[in-house]
This record gives sequence, C-alpha cells and structure tokens, in this order.
Amino acid sequence: MNGYAGSSTSIINWSPRINLRKTTQLEASASIEIAKHTLLSCGLILAIGTIAGLLAQKVRVPDVAVFLIVGIAMGPQALGLVDIKADSALNQVILLFGASYILFDGGASLRFNVLKQVWITIVVIATVGVIITAGITGLAAHFILGEPLLVALLLGATLASTDPATLVPIFRQVKIRDRVAQTVMSESAFNDAMGAIVTFGVLAVAMGTGEFSWMHSGFELLKQSAIGIVAGVLLGYLAALLIAHERLAFLAEYAPVVTLVAVIGAYFAADGLQASGFMAVFVFGIVLGNKESFGFNMEPGEARKLDEYVLTTAFIMRLFIFMLLGAQVDFALMSRYWLGGIAVVTVLMLVARPATVFLCALPDRRARWSFAEMLFMCWTRETGVIPAALAGLLLGMKAPGAQMIASITFIAILMTILIQAPTTEWLGRRLGLMRQA
Repeated sequence: MNGYAGSSTSIINWSPRINLRKTTQLEASASIEIAKHTLLSCGLILAIGTIAGLLAQKVRVPDVAVFLIVGIAMGPQALGLVDIKADSALNQVILLFGASYILFDGGASLRFNVLKQVWITIVVIATVGVIITAGITGLAAHFILGEPLLVALLLGATLASTDPATLVPIFRQVKIRDRVAQTVMSESAFNDAMGAIVTFGVLAVAMGTGEFSWMHSGFELLKQSAIGIVAGVLLGYLAALLIAHERLAFLAEYAPVVTLVAVIGAYFAADGLQASGFMAVFVFGIVLGNKESFGFNMEPGEARKLDEYVLTTAFIMRLFIFMLLGAQVDFALMSRYWLGGIAVVTVLMLVARPATVFLCALPDRRARWSFAEMLFMCWTRETGVIPAALAGLLLGMKAPGAQMIASITFIAILMTILIQAPTTEWLGRRLGLMRQA
C-alpha cells in the first residue's frame, strides 16, 4: 500500500512538471518557427523588392506602384510567399516607423525659402481642403452606393487625407518644380491630423456617442498642430546641435543613429501628448534639413554619409510598407463593392480633388499659382497608408459601414497608386513643371 501510495504521490508531484516542460518546449518550438517564418518573409521582401526597385528605375515609374503590384503577387491570394497580417505587431511596427522615417526624409528635403511663398495654401488645403474632399466624396458615396448619409460621410472623411508615405518618395524620384512638390508633400504631412479629427468626429455622431463640434474640432487641430510642431522643432534643433555644431557635435560620426533615435523620440513625444506624431517627425525633418539656417554645418564626408543612410533606410521602409500593403489587399471583400467603389473613387480623383485644389489655392494671391501648377496638384493626391490605417481602426471598432469603408479604401489605394503615381512624371513634362537639371 505504502509503496503504491508513494509511487502515486511521486507521479502526482512530477506529472505537472513534465507537462510544464513539454508545454514550454512546444511554445519555444512554435516561437522559433514563427521567427523563422517572419525572417524568411522579410528576406523575400527585401530580395524581391530590391529587384522591383531596379525595374521601376529602368521603366521610369515611381517604385511604390511597382512595390504594390509585386506585393499583391506575393500575397496569400496569389503566390502565397508572404502572409503577414495587417493587425500583427510586426506590420504595425513597420507602418509606424516606416511612415515616420519617410516623413522625416520628406521634411528634410523642404527648404524654408520655398515654404515662405506657399505656406498659406498648405495651411488651407490641409484643413479646409480635407473638409471639402470629405464632403464631396461622402455625397457621391451616398448617391452612388445608397449608404446612409453619415456612413457615406465617414467614408469621405477616411479617404480625404492624402498619403505622405506615397507622395514623398514619388517627389524624391520625379523632379517636379520645388514649390509644387513641396506644397503637395507638406499638405500630405499636415492633413493626416485633420483627416483623423474629421473621421472620428463623424464616427461619434454616426454611433450616437457625441455631436460634431466645429469649435472643439478646431481647438483639437490647433492643439495637435502646435504640440507636433514644437516637439519637431525642439528635437530637430537638438539633433542639429549634436551632429553639426562647431564645438558640441560630439555625435557627428553617429549622425545616422541620432536621426533614428530622434524620429522615434519625436513621434512618441507628440503621440504621448495626444498630438500628431507624423507632424512632429515631418517638422523634425524640416528643421534638420535646414540646419544651415541655424548656423550648423556638417563636415562634407559626414553629411554625405548621412544622406546615403537616409536614402537607403527610406527605400527599405517604403519597400516593406507597400509590398505588405499589396499582400494584404482583400479581393474577396473588395469584390462586394467593386463597381460602386470605382465610381466613388473616380469622383474623388476627378471632382473632389480638383474642387479642393482650386478653392484652396486660387485665393492665395501671394503664391500666384498658375493653371498648370494647380492642374498638376489636382492629379497628385495618392491614397495609401494613412487612410488604410483609419479604415483598419474603423473595422476594429465595428463602426457603421466599416466593411464597405475598408473595401473602398483599398480600391482607392489601388486606383490612385497604380494610375496617378506612374503618370506623375508624364503630366509634369506635359505641363512644363519639371525642374531644370
């Protein structure tokens, strides 16, 4: 009896430990397999994306369009080489950091002397322009799709902001006249905050949890803008001090690392204060890119090394962003709203955007926009990461019409990137807006 009892006790005591060890080993094995799968996916994206970038260079089209097509081909609905979910931690890290770094790169390419000429247009088109675009697109969705007006306006608000992660690399590759390119890039950086405010304002009304207040929304926009700008200016000045000051630049050799830390710091400093992190990193880029205006100058060799690093990192980030975006396109979901979605996006491209540009830019007598410049700005309003992120948030919140909004957002991404992006250089040449070499 005692022997059996002892044996029984021993089994009772040790079984959980054995099971725990097995469970731990299984979890470790599963973790390793997930890590291997993720590493293989990233390696494939880098390898195939590099070839796609070279192809885009050869055929002279913005690489984001080629990355999107290749991503669709590599995704689970085609070859099945890459399957990284939109709501996975890896995808969110790539989107947040990638979009932030691309924005920093875009900001660094802007110049104060150009911005002084066009700042009125940038402010108006990034605020009032978002409302105009959202209103026209929402009304089109209401009549074309037969959706309730508030749900249709929610779609319009989601699509209203342009995408800096798409536009910045396009204007890095297509040499359009400075003031036009910098206006479009700056608008795309500043209007994401306004787009989010309008989207969630309409959502509150649609879900019956609040009323839309112009005064509150205006105050919120001013607060987000001010905090984002201050965070960007402070970190931009600090980074310039550490890498380019005559006596204090003890981190000059580590300038690429300083930009990485500062981009992350600027985003989270603003985000932690309930402001636009993207606005902060864009302003950080402007300040660092114009450091000579503050009396800071880097050694030529260090400056060249930093430029090469920023260009390479921005290339890798947009490669990942747009190939993953393509891989995540849900054609089954889109097929339910295919025809109506194409009609709504056509109104967005050919009616809402031109109305926005002419109503916001024409009154700016200081900038004195020509008809050719305004016509070009009408065509450059690509939809990409920011609207996709808003649509994803609406899906997660189970907002009214969220499935329809996500479907048409992806239709807008495909149409604008695959139609507008490749024709940007052609249109710039036809309108005589290319920069002199």
